[in-house]
Amino acid sequence: MKKGLLHLFLFLLTFTATTFAGMEWTAGRFITIPEGEDWTFLEAVWRYLTDIEKSDLIKGLTYSIPFLTILTFHEFGHYFTAKYYKLKVTLPFYIPFWFLGLMPAIGTMGAFIRIKSMIRSRKEFFDVGIAGPLAGFIVALFVIFYGFTHLPEPDYIYEIHPEYKELGANYEEEAYKDLPEGANLQMGTNLLYEFCKAYLVDDPARIPNPHEIMHYPWLLAGFLACFFTALNLIPIGQLDGGHILYGLIGSKKHRIASPAFFVLFIFIGGLGIFSIQDFVENFDYNMQMVAFYLLFLFFVFDKLSKNKLHIVLIVFGVFSLQLLVKYIFPEVIGFSGWLVFGLLLGRVLGVYHPETYERKPLDTKRKVIGWISLIIFVISFSPAPFIIT
Repeated sequence: MKKGLLHLFLFLLTFTATTFAGMEWTAGRFITIPEGEDWTFLEAVWRYLTDIEKSDLIKGLTYSIPFLTILTFHEFGHYFTAKYYKLKVTLPFYIPFWFLGLMPAIGTMGAFIRIKSMIRSRKEFFDVGIAGPLAGFIVALFVIFYGFTHLPEPDYIYEIHPEYKELGANYEEEAYKDLPEGANLQMGTNLLYEFCKAYLVDDPARIPNPHEIMHYPWLLAGFLACFFTALNLIPIGQLDGGHILYGLIGSKKHRIASPAFFVLFIFIGGLGIFSIQDFVENFDYNMQMVAFYLLFLFFVFDKLSKNKLHIVLIVFGVFSLQLLVKYIFPEVIGFSGWLVFGLLLGRVLGVYHPETYERKPLDTKRKVIGWISLIIFVISFSPAPFIIT
């Protein structure tokens, strides 16, 4: 009973946090202390809470409800499948993530369940691993479809940014020119969103530009759902995608494929950090930064092999290819957040997968579903989901 109350408390806390985060993103409501006012922060929070308007709250809920619904279907997909196999499993632990308006946040870092039983076969790993992403993605499709087929009129953005109205319909040509460094946030895209823009929207003028998509709650919830789905479906280690890949190809091939995907993942994350032009402009400083980056890569890749020479070759190979790609395609940019997640994978979660007692291959039906899940990963994955300049 007490454990159930903990799960409920974390869910309600996360629901509250995502609702307030939704108000920040969609209604532009932040906790602030007006100039000239001698308020404490707690007074500012109280004024914020008492001044919330019904329309702002609705916008926050329009983000938090679909987002948490997707997340909940994902986690209970894992939970009920684990129960089907009579595994000892906990209810989902939701993770609230909000900073009281002090800095941007999406309200949650996701959720997780704990499986306390030993998983005995490739089929069990596969079924438990794939159930969550599939359940969440199906709900996400409805959210994304609704978001793109119910876009507001183009002047909706003036409700959040009234200053854009003076700039006219092409406000984006002027609005982002003189923003201070680090204040220019853009949402990335993925193949699914590009398809929806091309085939679901009757009036292209309604499609928000990448700087403003966070003000559209259904699209924001759907994009973040894609982000977390793709994150879980990365075919590495003990992520959901790693379980799926293990079920599809077995232990021996997984020990080759998983580290290969991991190296590719880090390669994508580090694209654009350095360029040959950097060394021309400031050789000494950038050499110091390169040395730090190479040490970071060595630390991330260190557990791939006991042979340190192999690790050194991987490090310099990845770095050299990143420089080459940046030279050929100067506009290419990665996402440093992938490097942080890669550090967690490489050092904590692990790149390799534990072996199972029963190694019987999957049946044809599961293999088809498994490859479909990898397609879902491809269309949901964004190389640079968040771009800050």
